[in-house]
Amino acid sequence: MSKPLTGKRILIQVADTYEDLELWYPKLRMIEAGAETVVAGLDPAGRLYAGKHTYPCVSEACLRDLDAKDFDALIVPGGFAPDILRRDAKGMALTRAFHEAGKLVAFICHAGWVPISARIVRGYRVTGCVALKDDLENAGAVWEDASVVVDRNLISSRRPADLPDFCAAILDWFAFRDG
Repeated sequence: MSKPLTGKRILIQVADTYEDLELWYPKLRMIEAGAETVVAGLDPAGRLYAGKHTYPCVSEACLRDLDAKDFDALIVPGGFAPDILRRDAKGMALTRAFHEAGKLVAFICHAGWVPISARIVRGYRVTGCVALKDDLENAGAVWEDASVVVDRNLISSRRPADLPDFCAAILDWFAFRDG
């Protein structure tokens, strides 16, 4: 079986009340494709975070201890966790560092709050849950109602039902750059 992401490292952000499917589906899909994933939150490694639907996730690192240069992409799951994550200045600086290096920043549903607060969406076409439409537009993005939107190094989706398109777009993004 082909492993197109072998050698790639993908950071996944986590905080309490993350959307369970939006963390676990991409994490498992990226592992299936050969990537190494690292789940990191605001607290030291080993903290147990509870998903919105109570599925647990143990962090493997603390966001404050990481550097974008050590990763190939960032995935931000939705739920209410992004509202917690966006309040951390170092986490937002890390998100900006991914973006400024031209690395992939992928976000789904309410995760649009993170790139908004990191100030990286101005002039980009994006999507997200309809509740964030005004927030994204007010941050200078062009919001589209689509299952996935790819604009340069940003990939966005609206909701859990869009996860197949979201993950396929992530895999395609790497294939286009590496192929």
